[in-house]
Amino acid sequence: MPSTRISKRTVDSAIPGARDCYLWDSELSGFGLKVTPSGAKTYLVQYRTGGRGMPTRRITIGRHGSPWTPEQARQEARRVLAAVDLGEDPAAAKADKRRDLTVSDLCDLYLAEGCTTKKSSTIRADQGRITWHIKPLLGKRKVGDITRADVERLLRDVATGKTASPQRSSKGGSRATGGKGAASQTVILLRAMFAFALARELREDNPATGIKTFQVRKLERFLTEEEMARLGKTLSDFEKKGANPYLIAAIRLLLLTGCRKSEILKLTWDCVDTTHSCLRLPDSKTGAKVVPLGRTALDTLIKLQRVPGNPYVISGKGGNGQLVNIDRTWEKIRGTAQLPDLRLHDLRHSFASVGAANGSSLLIIGKILGHTQPTTTQRYAHLANDPVLVAANKISAAIAGALDQPSLRKDRHHKFHVQLNRAAILLNKQV
Repeated sequence: MPSTRISKRTVDSAIPGARDCYLWDSELSGFGLKVTPSGAKTYLVQYRTGGRGMPTRRITIGRHGSPWTPEQARQEARRVLAAVDLGEDPAAAKADKRRDLTVSDLCDLYLAEGCTTKKSSTIRADQGRITWHIKPLLGKRKVGDITRADVERLLRDVATGKTASPQRSSKGGSRATGGKGAASQTVILLRAMFAFALARELREDNPATGIKTFQVRKLERFLTEEEMARLGKTLSDFEKKGANPYLIAAIRLLLLTGCRKSEILKLTWDCVDTTHSCLRLPDSKTGAKVVPLGRTALDTLIKLQRVPGNPYVISGKGGNGQLVNIDRTWEKIRGTAQLPDLRLHDLRHSFASVGAANGSSLLIIGKILGHTQPTTTQRYAHLANDPVLVAANKISAAIAGALDQPSLRKDRHHKFHVQLNRAAILLNKQV
């Protein structure tokens, strides 16, 4: 970017590029603005100590926004450059100070500055793992003192439930259950945090690199046709008894669309396209996507009564905002339907399993579900009708028909051979 005076106007108009871009101030040498591809804008200072032959060093002042305005960042840059003129090296002093950070301090710094490109749902999950597992086990230790053995010990402790707690967090968040899955995810988060510390020169290595995590099998629970009938009857019974119609509709939509729970609960009416029978979601776990709606799903939406002034499809209690929690009622519903192990997310799996069993290609199923990787949809491959088996069934059926009729008339004999030839051709194509 060309050199110009850094002001609010120039900062607001700075456009992200394919890589990090730098805007240098034309009045205060060394004062600059870094713009990342994600759009994050950070003020910084660049300087040299010891003359022209020495390499340049940079200090991050802070992200644009409260409290850092262009003028406040400029004032801080002047203070740093004045210290350099007096022979100090602020970057080295800052690094020395940060090397004494505790793991708890690193967690806070990572959440504040290292999660720029993460989605809010991922950050909430990170906060939970930090609160329940990382801080209790390593929080008081110095960042520079953590070893590979410490991380491996944390993996074992979380897996065996040492940090599990029946209580929810103070903000009403999730419980800490521990287990192998939680342990693996916590180590993956630690690995990212120490990579962040390495980039900030808080450590010279990453003690979580190369640690093998548990191979946790993803739960795959699919509703059978008989189970779907039981669930459908239970939903109707609950609705007749006065259950929240928006909650019942939410559960139906989870099964009829294959959407995630958050996508349905956060759905707003402006995202519902009845003309083209689809949902146009501006954001999801995998980014913006279009969810096609079958006739029954569309009818479910059309029948829902809109609450004046409330943009959410699944209205909250009293018609205000969105419905936040459906888990307690879901537990009652699945208990009544005699499906005690059925999770809400299994409704999404069931949608995909029905599609695979009915002959829909995995590519189409993945597109409906919003999968970005084909391997994610591959878990449903074993549920699809095997085309080779279909062809073999047709051939065996034709042969069985002949075996049951020892004396075939000429026309039936010809018909049998035509069927057999067609089945053989089909089998050859599939193989």
